[in-house]
Amino acid sequence: MVDLQSQYQKIKETVDASIQEVLNSSAYINGPYVKEFQADLEKYLDVKHIIPCANGTDALQIAMMGLGLKPGDEVITADFTFAATVEVIGLLNLTPVLVDVEPDSFNIDIEALKKAITPKTKAIVPVHLFGQVANMEAILEIAKEHNLFVIEDNAQAIGANYTFKDGSKKKAGTIGNVGTTSFFPSKNLGCYGDGGAIFTNDDDLAHIIRGIVNHGMYKRYYHDVVGVNSRLDSVQAAVLKAKLPLLDEYCNARRNAARFYNNAFAANPNIITPTSSSCGQICATCDCHVFHQYTLQITNGKRDELHKHLLDNGIANAIYYPVPLHKQKAYEDERYNEDDFTVTNKLVQTVISLPMHTELDEEQLTFITKTINDFLS
Repeated sequence: MVDLQSQYQKIKETVDASIQEVLNSSAYINGPYVKEFQADLEKYLDVKHIIPCANGTDALQIAMMGLGLKPGDEVITADFTFAATVEVIGLLNLTPVLVDVEPDSFNIDIEALKKAITPKTKAIVPVHLFGQVANMEAILEIAKEHNLFVIEDNAQAIGANYTFKDGSKKKAGTIGNVGTTSFFPSKNLGCYGDGGAIFTNDDDLAHIIRGIVNHGMYKRYYHDVVGVNSRLDSVQAAVLKAKLPLLDEYCNARRNAARFYNNAFAANPNIITPTSSSCGQICATCDCHVFHQYTLQITNGKRDELHKHLLDNGIANAIYYPVPLHKQKAYEDERYNEDDFTVTNKLVQTVISLPMHTELDEEQLTFITKTINDFLS
């Protein structure tokens, strides 16, 4: 699914030298590379504050802690996503409210979101799933109307842009009150271990979060807020600093692979290909999707057979996510009605994700697409 080894070989000299510099300095925690990467990412995202942390799940939890959400507060998020998004809501004794997603973008359904709001609702967590930015303009309007926080789960979409109706653009993760991301190795911007970050333009919130990530300390041994231990180590920061200047190149390589896939599958009636939510296609100017995953919908009921066929032919593939969150044992709730999750319940039966990374070449793409088209002809 991801060729990290080939990607590493292209930046080996820079990465190796950076890691060696960390080893030579022994500044493993909060060293110069952490501060340099933080500043570089702030400039790239055009956001005032980046607070690095240990992983993307911590980033979500710390963002919610920083906003002062209290036990019992309701937080609305999408049903079709990885469990980390709802996991942290449960860990903080908040109340998760899961809603359905859109059939084309797989992102949170705006009408379902509106219906889910109650007097107890305090926050919305849009997930920019598979690399495509959710409908942030509509989400911001809803949040403003109901005085809600917006926490962007940007673990899969760093580098994507969102275009507002007036033509202005913002980077994914910098649009709501606070954004979070993961630097897990397979992400579009990934390190060689675990890592994460929190983004905000709110000075006061940034100050609170900086204390939370470091045991609640602003001054050593003085604990002003309840905190956690969540820091990005210097080795991972060195890797990320080396890779950040290449992020746009990486995203474009993924978009080019997506266009190849889309063109190859265009005439197959058994396949629904992903499209940009902003213009209905993947074109030369689309930048709202960075294709962390390239995910098809198989419409003839042969998704599982295709999954096995691809594996038998040496082609990696994955099914994200086979069980919706509202059916997971940890998050079952009598409040949920199956009629409210028609899209999600269909997607878990039809989606399949293909290899998607920066090193895909035409020979590989041709083999993958021919294998699929032959099987589904």
